[in-house]
Amino acid sequence: MSHVLTARTLLLTALAMLAFAGNSLLGRLALKTTTIDAASFTSLRLLAGALMLWLLVRLRQNRRNAGNGNGNGNGNGNSSGSGSWRAALALFVYAAAFSFAYLQLDAGTGALLLFGAVQISMLVYGFMQGERFNRQQTLGFCLAFGGLIALLLPGASAPPLAAGALMLLAGLAWAVYSLLGRGFKDPLAASAGNFMRTLPLALLLALLSLRQLSWDGAGLAYALLSGALTSGVGYAIWYSALGGLSAFQAASVQLSVPILATLAGSLLLNESISLRLLLVSLAVLGGIALLLHAKAAEFSQR
Repeated sequence: MSHVLTARTLLLTALAMLAFAGNSLLGRLALKTTTIDAASFTSLRLLAGALMLWLLVRLRQNRRNAGNGNGNGNGNGNSSGSGSWRAALALFVYAAAFSFAYLQLDAGTGALLLFGAVQISMLVYGFMQGERFNRQQTLGFCLAFGGLIALLLPGASAPPLAAGALMLLAGLAWAVYSLLGRGFKDPLAASAGNFMRTLPLALLLALLSLRQLSWDGAGLAYALLSGALTSGVGYAIWYSALGGLSAFQAASVQLSVPILATLAGSLLLNESISLRLLLVSLAVLGGIALLLHAKAAEFSQR
């Protein structure tokens, strides 16, 4: 299947990356500056995402019924009939592992572990499917990944073993969720169905953590915003973008998220922005642009 990058795919991908960065920022704010616990944050995030996506599916179905002049609506708008239990399990594992890992990891180390695991997992999958890199793509990927390491590793202390393992698990689960998303024909309904299927798992997690459950107004707001906007709507956008991306492109473009999250944290949390940060950001984003341009040029010549 050819993956020529259209303007629509580029726009959807950019919006999805902003949503992912927003998730990192909201998660950091909630779990490090409020009293909400990881289980509550995970459960509320998934619940808000499920409700938002269910609402979007229903609104779309109502518009279709009105356009067809069908008042009773032959389509039932049942979002739980889309998606899959495999994707829902991957989504839940990602969300839970992400939350518990960020109790101990700083934002930079966590982002490196998460998206490093994502890109490695998806690149391995791409190799298994026969994807190969030309010289320009290899250069772009090395520039992007090398810039990310240069930004995050030298100043980052070694992460706690358990927390680091959890974030690696979150990255693997997100890679599986992304790859499964490439097979769904209706991204919005699939995302809604996946989120709906996580709710029993979220309830079980909350029950198992009942004695540790706690939250305040700010933590509740961050969890709901993360679930409804940057998770629910953001993941639906990502599923839409995946149809126009190869596994290599989908893996590589996510390397921009730690940079975006770091910049957002600097701007919104008054963290300093150094010349080194700006230069490394240019290297990472420039490398991603290089490899995506190379892939697009390769397909345009076929």
